[in-house]
Amino acid sequence: MIDFLLRALVFLASAALGLIVADLALPGFHISWLDWWGFVLAIVLFALFQSILTPIATRLGRRHAPALLGGIGILSTFVAIVIVVLIPAAGLSISEPLAWFLGPVIVWLVTALATWLLTPLLIKKPQARAKG
Repeated sequence: MIDFLLRALVFLASAALGLIVADLALPGFHISWLDWWGFVLAIVLFALFQSILTPIATRLGRRHAPALLGGIGILSTFVAIVIVVLIPAAGLSISEPLAWFLGPVIVWLVTALATWLLTPLLIKKPQARAKG
């Protein structure tokens, strides 16, 4: 149970980092910083939709377009961002075409790197738990 909570924390932190980097790097990708609740809602909704959409997209890709499996992560990131942008209270807006194109790529890349780097730091492997 603790591993599940730590993995959820890592995923939420990596989602937050990805959205923040996209906000800082892209004109037209805006996080509403005046309302902290909107930012928290954007992170939670993005992480939730991402975790729901990725397995569905992977299953569909495997069945109908195996050559596209490498892009499933970016596709599910794009769809999750679209859903979060459509929710007015979420505090995320995108106003430029370039931000619509590069935003999901940046968020996906930062989220993947942050998850890859944070997971070993916070979650011990079963054999490490048995020793220590």
